[in-house]
Amino acid sequence: MAPLSEEEENYFRLALLLKGVAPRAVRTLFDRELSPTHLPSTLNKNYNHLYDLKSKRIVNQVQWNLLFPRNGVPDSKTFDVTLMFCLIRNLTSVIPPIKGFDSLPLSQETTPGPDLARIKYYRNKIAHHDRNTIDTAYFNSAWRDISDAIGRLGGQTMYHECQELKVKILDQSESVESKQLLEEMKDLRLRMTNLEQEHLRVTVNVGELQESYTFKTEYPKSIGAGYTKVKHVMEEFIPWNIRSKVF
Repeated sequence: MAPLSEEEENYFRLALLLKGVAPRAVRTLFDRELSPTHLPSTLNKNYNHLYDLKSKRIVNQVQWNLLFPRNGVPDSKTFDVTLMFCLIRNLTSVIPPIKGFDSLPLSQETTPGPDLARIKYYRNKIAHHDRNTIDTAYFNSAWRDISDAIGRLGGQTMYHECQELKVKILDQSESVESKQLLEEMKDLRLRMTNLEQEHLRVTVNVGELQESYTFKTEYPKSIGAGYTKVKHVMEEFIPWNIRSKVF
């Protein structure tokens, strides 16, 4: 197997940081804000609000089954980053960044809310990245941003883990894992592209249906209005004996 290039290693290390270390940092904050001991009662108390999120497809069916399992009790260890982020955002008093949770926070914003937004931003960024390579300048900047956020959320042990991951030599098994991860990300991007194209197709179809509906409802009205106008003109200027041959 050919070794990874520096740019491919950058991509893989960043993906591994966001996939392997970042979720544990988010879970540390999650368990601090939504105590595992009281998690079932907290979810039950907010059932209606959570059901509304499900109705809006913010929470999917798989996530819903984790929140309200048929057997046993909910456990944050089974929650992915997206679900934990959603619950923190909707069920806690964590303060959002100045520009909201969907943008990269300002560098001076270092409280939990902005750090969650940083992790979310870079996860989305790498998921939409159209190549399996990342240049070193961007890699260093992103790594610093993410690892600082992980350290603040998860503690110094996780921060040191980030620094070790950045420089460690990848062994053969990790190279295989990296190739698999690159293929997974490539497949994810393909599926996201297909979904975007399907959304565009549906949007175009809806627009065409709306135009068709407008034509079918408004065109007869315009024809009727035109007929009435012509009739009034003829009544005013054409003698009745000639007009009767027309109408």
